[in-house]
Parts: sequence; C-alpha cells; structure tokens
Amino acid sequence: MKKVSSVEEYIEVNAHFAEELSILREIINSTELEESIKWNAPTYTLNGKNVIGLGAFKNHFGIWFFQGVFLKDEANLLVNAQENKTKALRQMRFESIADINKSAVLNYVKEAIENQRLGKEIMPQRNTKPIAIPKELESEISKDKELKQAFEKLSASCKREYCEHISEAKREATKIRRLEKIIPMILEQKGLHDKYKNC
Repeated sequence: MKKVSSVEEYIEVNAHFAEELSILREIINSTELEESIKWNAPTYTLNGKNVIGLGAFKNHFGIWFFQGVFLKDEANLLVNAQENKTKALRQMRFESIADINKSAVLNYVKEAIENQRLGKEIMPQRNTKPIAIPKELESEISKDKELKQAFEKLSASCKREYCEHISEAKREATKIRRLEKIIPMILEQKGLHDKYKNC
C-alpha cells in the first residue's frame, strides 16, 4: 500500500470500506484519544501511548486494541490474529457495515482507554540471545570495511533479522542470493522489514 499522510487519505486508499472506516473513526474520535498515522495506518493514543489502531484489508476491516488482552470481551468480539506470537494485541474484525454494533464498539474503546489510564500493559520482550552471524555474511563483513561498519551501526533486532534471513535458507544458492540482496540494504542502513518499521 502506498504511504499515506492522513487518516482521510488512508480511507480514500481503502475506498472499498470507506463508509465503514468512517463510522469506526467517528466512534473513536468521540473519545479523548488523539488521532495520528503510524505504521501507515490510523492510530489512536492516550498521553502518547498506543491504544487503538484502525485497519482495512481486502475482505475485512477492523480495530486493533494494542492491550486488548486486558479487555473483558463480554460480547466475544475479539480475536488474537497471531496466536502464540502476539501477547497483548487483539482485533475486532468486521466484514460489512451491518457487523458494526456502535454501542458495543464504543464500550470496548472506553474500556481500552480506562485500562491505559490504569497502566495495564504487556511490554514486548526483548530478544537477548546473542546474534549468530552466518558464515556467508561473516565472510563478506571481514572483506569489506564499509559493510562491517554499516552492519555494526544497525540495531540488534535488524542484525538478528538479517542473520536469520540467511541462516533459514536451506540451500547454499539461496543463502548467496539472499546475501547479495541484503548487502546494499545494510550499506543504506535499511532493515530487512523497513517498510513496516525503522531500524
């Protein structure tokens, strides 16, 4: 999806759910949450803390509750999109405008705000395992001073992603192809998944 600079533009880009997204946005904006764009999607914060995200996909749209694990979910509306991966995040998914129960959505939003006020949150755990640099990358780094310096400047998570990207390849030819692809990215100080986050 192209980079958007406003919520209006996000809704325009996702025209197939424009009316639905506008309804959810109106409900969220009836509260004190502050609206912005983060990760190329509408995000709503309280005192700088992420509370809710709004998103649209090909066949569904919905609301993300960053600390949704703490919601009572009395109406049984929440799903964990990535079981065993996301601990706190929960989604409220819809497929059509008819699925939106405005008062239920508002109740969940208000509860999420209250939970944030109370400081209920699960912090992401940092991976503290030492980074194992694969021999293919190690060989290139030892030959190229500029590459070595660029790699050292990357964050630990970016280094780990690059190393795992090469290590996970089964065939030697795939490892070499991946290595050739990532060298220019490392030199440009880009992360493997930069379109989703910054390193």
